[in-house]
Amino acid sequence: MTAPQPPAPELLHDTPEPGVLRLTLNRPTARNALSTALLGAVADALDAASADPAVHAVVLTGGPAIFAAGADIKELATRDTAGALDDARVGHWQRIRRFPKPIVAAVNGLALGGGCELAMSADIVVAGTGAKFGQPEINLGLVPGAGGTQILARLAGPQIAMKLVLAGETIDATEAKQCGLVAETVADDACQARAVALAAKIAAKPALAVRLGKELVRAARDVPLEQGLLFERKAFAALFATADFREGVAAFLEKRPAKFAGK
Repeated sequence: MTAPQPPAPELLHDTPEPGVLRLTLNRPTARNALSTALLGAVADALDAASADPAVHAVVLTGGPAIFAAGADIKELATRDTAGALDDARVGHWQRIRRFPKPIVAAVNGLALGGGCELAMSADIVVAGTGAKFGQPEINLGLVPGAGGTQILARLAGPQIAMKLVLAGETIDATEAKQCGLVAETVADDACQARAVALAAKIAAKPALAVRLGKELVRAARDVPLEQGLLFERKAFAALFATADFREGVAAFLEKRPAKFAGK
């Protein structure tokens, strides 16, 4: 008698290129709905990647068919107000958003509700032309609870955010790119490869400069311009003390590829 096979993990890990960790949501029968367990697994994987010097960039994807169609509605149905406020998901989202290394999201198919919020937690979003983005929580008598009002308004502007949040409509990949929610659109069957290639290019850059660059660009959403310019100038000056700066200059002058060591 054949022994029963263990269930497939809901989050897959692989290394498609040197320095690149790929995390793939793997709940196909639930359209990659973000259960608390799955969201926690993503946060745990990013915590581990943060401490792993071999990981320089992350690709976050749901695979070639669908990114994530939202939160797990069966879980939401069991919550009351107290349960929604005292929810482990809040901490999971905070850990995801605080991840210090670059995240490239590869979005095919639907990115709705929590799926859209997860895509917005990435630093660069590559979308297949068939992708759809939306915040349909209003159809459940709710509003978004993980950045779908605040981050969406900062990235795409208040008009687009109002349409998605209040009407529950979706936008396609083209409109998402036009409003700044997506960095680039590619053919659906090229989305995964393009995201990996972009992450690999970032992974080959000097790691300290990459991390400071991410921190500075993110700060631009939240701090006044003069404060942001001060942060930028201090980071710029600090990087002059790194071995990677010296290597980058030497490689440029010697007309050869740089070999960065992350120091």
